[in-house]
Amino acid sequence: MSKISRFTNKAVQLAKNAVGERGEVAAPEGGGGFAEYAVVSLHCLRVYLEKSYREALDLLSEMPQILGEIGLKPADLPDHSTLVKWFDRIKTALWRVLLRLSAQEHEPSGHAAIDATFFDRENASKHYCRRTNYRVQTLKATALVDTKSQAILDVHCTTEKRHDTQLGWQVARRNAGDLASLAADKGYDWMDLRDKLREEGVRPLIKHREFRPIDHAHNARIDGPRYRQRAMCETVFSTIKRTLGDAVRARTWYGEFRELVLMCAVHNIKQSLKQ
Repeated sequence: MSKISRFTNKAVQLAKNAVGERGEVAAPEGGGGFAEYAVVSLHCLRVYLEKSYREALDLLSEMPQILGEIGLKPADLPDHSTLVKWFDRIKTALWRVLLRLSAQEHEPSGHAAIDATFFDRENASKHYCRRTNYRVQTLKATALVDTKSQAILDVHCTTEKRHDTQLGWQVARRNAGDLASLAADKGYDWMDLRDKLREEGVRPLIKHREFRPIDHAHNARIDGPRYRQRAMCETVFSTIKRTLGDAVRARTWYGEFRELVLMCAVHNIKQSLKQ
């Protein structure tokens, strides 16, 4: 079985679980809409192939076996503009469910790292930027990564200049019940964050910025091997940008966030197939 066939099989399975599939036919005959799991699967393949909407559909039209995994035929494929509209209609909550299910394909270690990176925001034209006041050219993504499996457990996106410590707590709080420790660099140095994590039963592995001798003492007590695993975040970001792209192409803010969540889910699926 080829890599793309294995990926499609896993993506369809997770998509059905995410939407609560009730036995719908992917492309019903005699009218009617496509099953939601089929639409989600097509978008997963679009990101996996790292192609535009039009290019992805052109490629898939030449892959009847891959479409058969979804339950579609080449003649069933919609126009690329229809696929764009479907992406806007699917709620963010569904993409988050898909991300969570894709992370559950990995054996959790309980030890995670958190870090942030930036993705470019591609746009159609300068005229569009002026018309929509589209000034911020980067999207900040904060990801929570399992240090053993390199699976992305959660992701937060923003175009605002919020501090890492605030974003870190927002992401960690949602996942505190599944964590034993959390590693982060000195950008997350905030005593309130450490205290909040300890209250949730999570050991903070966050080094102090060194202004006083006591800061050096605190840093010396941090578990070295566990703390050094925080570099897994950078490894994951590098893998996503190298294999899935370093830019989000949706025009709207919510579309960019959904696209990034989808990219993280596709990364998790690819990692689970490697294992």
